[in-house]
Amino acid sequence: MLIEHEILRRITRTILEAGGSTPSEAQIVTDHLVEAHLKGHPSHGVGMIPRYYEALHRDELRPNKTVSVVTNSGPLLIVDGNRGYGQAVAKQATEMAISKAQVDGFAILGLRNSCHIGRVGTYGEMCAEAGFASIHFVNVIGRTAIVAPHGGADSRLSTNPMVFAIPATDENPPFVLDMATSRIAMGKARVAMMREEKLPFGYVIDPDGKPSQDPNVMWAERHGALLPLGEHKGYGLAMVCEFFGGMLTGGGTLQPENQNSDTTTNNMLTILMDPNRFVQSSYMKHEVDAMIAYAKASPAVDPNQPVLVAGEPERLKRSAMLQNGIDIEENTWEALIAAAETVGLSRQKIAQIQDEGN
Repeated sequence: MLIEHEILRRITRTILEAGGSTPSEAQIVTDHLVEAHLKGHPSHGVGMIPRYYEALHRDELRPNKTVSVVTNSGPLLIVDGNRGYGQAVAKQATEMAISKAQVDGFAILGLRNSCHIGRVGTYGEMCAEAGFASIHFVNVIGRTAIVAPHGGADSRLSTNPMVFAIPATDENPPFVLDMATSRIAMGKARVAMMREEKLPFGYVIDPDGKPSQDPNVMWAERHGALLPLGEHKGYGLAMVCEFFGGMLTGGGTLQPENQNSDTTTNNMLTILMDPNRFVQSSYMKHEVDAMIAYAKASPAVDPNQPVLVAGEPERLKRSAMLQNGIDIEENTWEALIAAAETVGLSRQKIAQIQDEGN
């Protein structure tokens, strides 16, 4: 089904408020989820709410939490997310780190004990918009592993995303590379399952370690595993995220002692740098613009698919979806309605909100 983004925002905000979030928190989480759809990442969109509400009903996700400062020393800031909505506490923590970097030109942020923080590129975009280059390492603890190590037949890691961001120039918007260290994010396997689509070979293995195209293997009682990006390279980067995002923040790595829940807990290490402390602004802009132009000038293998740089696919998809609407598969919509019903919102109420926007 196609739905206009403002209608989806109203429905999502209503569901989140019914689940106990204040209007301001509901707005933050809603904007994050809907923007994920608009930027072509439905895996991190409103389809996450059923999982969030499972955690909410177990008291493992707690609305309206703010971060607690654990360490604030020089450029270093470590905060605890107190099991709040990740989109809200990660936004707050990133804003605090930006404020610190605006004074010192540099900041290191460690966020731990946060529920799912969503599309990590959001925080790279925040840093870039404030004029900072940034690096973000994220790991996942709580739930069991879902990604196999290179050469392994079962899961020992998570999708462990990384983000690299460079501020905009006069010629180009921010460069924001947002990537999982697995071939696909778990949410993309969920979207394929909801759409009843097969995955390409090389994305998942079944419970016996054999290649599979069935996304359902990830939800079987004896589940399969996602495969790492670039074989040993993605595996190595996933381990980097464990040590930088998990160990250095104090949040923990995905070793067995920290697989104690069915809820996604994220830890994130963020490094912010003011490029003007390194080089002159004119030099930075020239080098960024020249390198982007050089890369994009490569002749396209397919004339209908020109060479792009990180961030461009998201901007193109956002422009198209703002005009044409957001496509939500029926199974995801039904799961969202079922989650709303667990907090007292009826199907009729959701339909009423939907009709009010048409």
